[in-house]
Amino acid sequence: MTANPIAETVASLLPRARTELAELVAFRSVADPAVFPRSECEAAAVWVADALRAEGFQDVSVLDTPDGTQSVYGLLPGPENAPTVLLYAHYDVQPPLDESGWLTPPFELTERDGRWFGRGAADCKGGFLMHLLALRALKANGGVPVNVKVIVEGSEEQGTGGLERYAEAHPELLAADAIVIGDAGNFRLGLPTVTAMLRGMTLLRVRIDTLEGNLHSGMFGGAAPDALAALIKVLDSLRAEDGSTTVDGLAADAEWDGIVYDEADFRKDAKVLDGVGLIGHGSVGDRIWARPAVTVLGIDCPPVVGATPSIQASARATVSLRVPPGQDATEATKLLTAHIEKHTPWRARVSVEQIGQGEAFRADTSSPAYTAMADAMRVAYPGQDMQTAGQGGSIPLCNTLAALYPKAEILLIGLSEPEAQIHAVNESVSPEELERLSVAEAHFLLNYAESKRD
Repeated sequence: MTANPIAETVASLLPRARTELAELVAFRSVADPAVFPRSECEAAAVWVADALRAEGFQDVSVLDTPDGTQSVYGLLPGPENAPTVLLYAHYDVQPPLDESGWLTPPFELTERDGRWFGRGAADCKGGFLMHLLALRALKANGGVPVNVKVIVEGSEEQGTGGLERYAEAHPELLAADAIVIGDAGNFRLGLPTVTAMLRGMTLLRVRIDTLEGNLHSGMFGGAAPDALAALIKVLDSLRAEDGSTTVDGLAADAEWDGIVYDEADFRKDAKVLDGVGLIGHGSVGDRIWARPAVTVLGIDCPPVVGATPSIQASARATVSLRVPPGQDATEATKLLTAHIEKHTPWRARVSVEQIGQGEAFRADTSSPAYTAMADAMRVAYPGQDMQTAGQGGSIPLCNTLAALYPKAEILLIGLSEPEAQIHAVNESVSPEELERLSVAEAHFLLNYAESKRD
């Protein structure tokens, strides 16, 4: 990294950031009380609020959002007539999944092979630390040149829309000239990247009922309708023979025209087993960024160990549908619901409950903020030009912010490069990536302030 005061300061602050990240990772802040107590999220929110107050933020508030979770807000005033930049992250995390699959405890930040492991280390507690490092470096080298608002969400992973609804009810709160969403990631470790496109999503819970109660499979099997078998048939109808998503009435033939994602690289990043084929058709970019993708997130059914010879009376599944830009998530939800109802066999009773939704997002990469970020990335990553990529995941708040503040420039950066394995076991963050992106964000704020003075 090219020597400069900002970079030197960030490097000196990295050990402190590791200690703080360890404290934040220790909170089991899954925004689902069925998984961990609500108190874990509440404690994480208090930690974030205290960290903002320690940095001199004013009006620090723990906001009770309509979905029953909490987000944290703070304002750091800058020079008179300076532009305002909103920095976003979220402190809630995905469940740890099978904790026995972790090489080290998921809620204990552990260093191994040059990376820091722990749930939320990259997605997105590390993103909050990235913001803090950038601001601390600026304060140590002349001051923060813009007004800074920070919002740290408490239910991004659940997609329950609490912060979106709060922002719509308080539109002045998050108003800004530029918005930096710290919840994306570089296309490849060490390759500076902004994310210009996000797929939206809809999340449904499907239940099928066929009997008043379970039956002995020997006595009734062959004639009694099995709810689990019916559910399997419904879920199978959502995929073509090649594995691509097929929802009646939903287009699935768009093409990606951005950065090329080589298939061999994708197989490595996704850890696809030798000999196993990818699903779908078209380029990798087409499949993960430009087209809808259905995923069965979970099924309620008896485990293999302890299963009895029974025909199941009821079965449930949670189904996610990722929706690319250009497709309306509400309409996609209607089409997916109609598809499920149509393809339920044997006149079985089916109910569909929506439990989450977010619209897709596409940024304007021609805005001055992108020029400021590209220049900042060249400083943080010497010899590298900033790349523009898509992301298959969703950040529902982006569209809400774009609608509330149509003149605001929205940029997405972050720590979730492929090696981070976010949402999987053994999630980790690269401390070098944290360091460089903190330097980039600090220089972006300097560049952006300068561009507004011109």
